[in-house]
Amino acid sequence: MADSPENLATALFSELFMADQLARTQVSKVLPKGMELSHFGVLNHLARISEERTPAQLAATFRVTRGAMTNTLSKLEWAGHVHIRPDWDDARRKFVSISPAGRSARDAALQAITPMIGEVVAALGTERVRAVLPVLREMRRRLAGDG
Repeated sequence: MADSPENLATALFSELFMADQLARTQVSKVLPKGMELSHFGVLNHLARISEERTPAQLAATFRVTRGAMTNTLSKLEWAGHVHIRPDWDDARRKFVSISPAGRSARDAALQAITPMIGEVVAALGTERVRAVLPVLREMRRRLAGDG
């Protein structure tokens, strides 16, 4: 019974939830002053894609409400980390892009995070991490309804 599918699933998700909580706590501790994990996530996403996104697109990407994304974007705009402009064709819609200050803030956050996550990967071993990544990616796709 110890390895029943239900017990295995429960053990897997229990470990994922605990690892997620611990990772979020550790990363939050090393982020630059005033930056929240949600801010880093949005800045990192915008830096990686190098394209404008609407607040609705960002909310869908991060699986949060539009209100939650509006709150995050307001804080990022206040800090000068994103530019929010109207859609010239549809005044009801806006576009968000990362600013040079936002890119610098994202880079500073990455520099702060990298040693901590690097230590974890080194302790686990790069081969073991490479081996588990495809499984985690497939889980993410299935949970997102993409696979």
